[in-house]
Amino acid sequence: MAIPMTRIMVPQASSSLRLSHPTLSKSTRFSFLCRCAAPSELQPLRSGLCLSAGAHAIPHPDKVEKGGEDALFVSSYRGGVIAVADGVSSWAEQDVDPSLFSKELMAHASRLVDDEEVRYDPGFLIDKAHTATTSIGSATIIVAMLEEVGVLKIGNVGDCGLKLIRQGQIIFSTTPQEHYFDCPYQLSSEESAQTYLDASFNIMEVKKGDVIVMGSDGLFDNVFDHEIVNIVTKHSDVAESSRLLAEVASSHSRDPGFESPYALEARSKGFDVPIWKKALGMKLTGGKLDDVTVIVAQVVDS
Repeated sequence: MAIPMTRIMVPQASSSLRLSHPTLSKSTRFSFLCRCAAPSELQPLRSGLCLSAGAHAIPHPDKVEKGGEDALFVSSYRGGVIAVADGVSSWAEQDVDPSLFSKELMAHASRLVDDEEVRYDPGFLIDKAHTATTSIGSATIIVAMLEEVGVLKIGNVGDCGLKLIRQGQIIFSTTPQEHYFDCPYQLSSEESAQTYLDASFNIMEVKKGDVIVMGSDGLFDNVFDHEIVNIVTKHSDVAESSRLLAEVASSHSRDPGFESPYALEARSKGFDVPIWKKALGMKLTGGKLDDVTVIVAQVVDS
């Protein structure tokens, strides 16, 4: 049985079955578009659903030279696989490059997605990719796999996230996993950290036209749900939607006066300005400066 090919448009990249970017370029922005092949290119023709995906990444302003600490991959294997990993920045305090772990993790996940032992299961993929990763560090991760019959399987460890949008409404959102505020679950080189057994798993039925928005916490800490819905409903092109979402998130993250989702959550958890500033009517505001990685995928006929 033929595997659907992927047509990829990215600077200095050629068409391939699968694309990963374990090492982003030094440019401040990265984007690509991945679509299902035209029916005439599939031999034999197989009916069903697949993902048409676009992605965009904007590194933290201080991490542009190394391309940030997020990583992603998009695969056209079966109905399509999308994934994001976010390197934990605190490793830099120990002179460890936080990007190495997340990028190696995604490189292994991309390589193993069609491995028989993975069984097209996000949990097994997370496990095998984690086991294969030898870099020191840690990362949060989310993986979504679409079955051609319209079943979306999601596995996530930490606070990367996914939202499923249907007819202008968010019908499903993953829930961040945290030990405490701003300390998410994470896969790590340390044995004491989480594994795939700690992941949150969800199975959703999807329909043609549904839109999946996946991203690192740099997206969801800085962009509200209504902003996400507004952008993806106004722009049917997934590459354009992913770019706009990343740019909005990056802009909000640099705005000290913005009432961001991150600031609202921080205040709800008791984090705020000193009492003397509160007495002057001040409060904690602003976005969270971070790497921003976004994948927007639409469910289409294969």
